[in-house]
Amino acid sequence: MAGEEKLFISKQVHSYYWDEDINCATTILKVLAELNQLELPAQVVAAATGLHGAGGYGAQCGLVEGGLMFLGIQGTAQEIGKAAIALNCKAYAQAFEQRYGSLLCSRLRPEGFGPHNPPHLCESLTCKAAAFAAGFVEELKGAVPSEEAVPAPIPLKR
Repeated sequence: MAGEEKLFISKQVHSYYWDEDINCATTILKVLAELNQLELPAQVVAAATGLHGAGGYGAQCGLVEGGLMFLGIQGTAQEIGKAAIALNCKAYAQAFEQRYGSLLCSRLRPEGFGPHNPPHLCESLTCKAAAFAAGFVEELKGAVPSEEAVPAPIPLKR
């Protein structure tokens, strides 16, 4: 990933967290959409409102959920089919877990969401995960499906 793209991600994440006070799932969803010139309907953005570890419960991390939402939106826009979208989502979740060690907010953010914790504690992780997700999407654009790959990502259209 180019330094220019990493800088863009860092600036956007910071702005979304501190200027707009939005959560990790919404942030990564919006950053991926911007990087891929994809419009997000307001209703879709609103749907990500409670996806920061299941509303702070500590379940699946919003960085995973926002990426999964983007893969579904982009795959639908490119008409790759529901089965292909599901395979891409599975591949993303698997790759995310391999990279970061878990899909759970409670493991990735062990401090939790207590009142004593500062807001947007995951800013650094969000920047890394957004760059990771952007790279994953780029790899999908050039992927060649393989039956040996489990799961076999389905190429996205360029």
